[in-house]
Amino acid sequence: MNKPFKALVLLALGIYLPVHVAGQEKFVQPYTLFHAVPADQMREMTTDRPDVTESPFTVDAGHVQYEADLIRNVRERSEQAETNTWLINQFSFKIGLLPSTAIEVGFETYGKEAERSLVSGTRQTSRGTGDLTLRVKQNLLGNDGDGLGLALLPYCKFPTSQYDSESMFEGGLIVPMHYTLPGEWDLGMQLEVDRLKDQDQQALHTEWLQSLTVAHALFKKLDGIAETYYTYDFKAHQWTSYLNAALQVEVFKDVKLDAGLNYGIQKTAEKHYFLGASCRF
Repeated sequence: MNKPFKALVLLALGIYLPVHVAGQEKFVQPYTLFHAVPADQMREMTTDRPDVTESPFTVDAGHVQYEADLIRNVRERSEQAETNTWLINQFSFKIGLLPSTAIEVGFETYGKEAERSLVSGTRQTSRGTGDLTLRVKQNLLGNDGDGLGLALLPYCKFPTSQYDSESMFEGGLIVPMHYTLPGEWDLGMQLEVDRLKDQDQQALHTEWLQSLTVAHALFKKLDGIAETYYTYDFKAHQWTSYLNAALQVEVFKDVKLDAGLNYGIQKTAEKHYFLGASCRF
């Protein structure tokens, strides 16, 4: 067999064999909402709560995750009024659409707001269902939880509240990040820009948020979380700083409970105290 013929045979085999093998392989359909990731291939459960810093990781395609404030108390003081709000079952229902895309529906099942005027001393109480929030999380990097994770999370809030008659349409863009540190430490960061309702009037302002959070296992299945973040109101030219702490425990596989606080350092900053839960299906 001469050299040109040998070369021709090798070239033919080089083209035929990969095509033949590929033709024998079973076609694997990408996982979607209607073609769920098998249970034995699902990623470790991660949650956006209990800290303010969101997770860049999405729910596995074809699965759902429920996260909620079972109960949350919010205390706020402005120059004109003092407000005490109780929220019951403020939840977020997350649905995995594609391997790196999830849609989230949030709703406040019940809220009670008590406001006392610091000028006249009069009190006013309202109660009922709260606002509806829609969010889409698109992971851009590191959805497997190793190394650097990055996502985009636009959202909008619709003023459906019955207990807050001054609720307005709000929205923004969140950019959450996560990095796995040595020694099983987790570092989270977040950049966020929002259009939010003013505290004492029916108008909107632009607000910037930046956060930093660290988490580490204290005991088996019990994590401790410490966080700090600040916001800047571009209309009022006002900075507000927070120090947060929380505990999260895995009760069963894909079921977690948490408790903590978000403590505003400034006198007029909100103080949050909460007990929450998360589960995945």
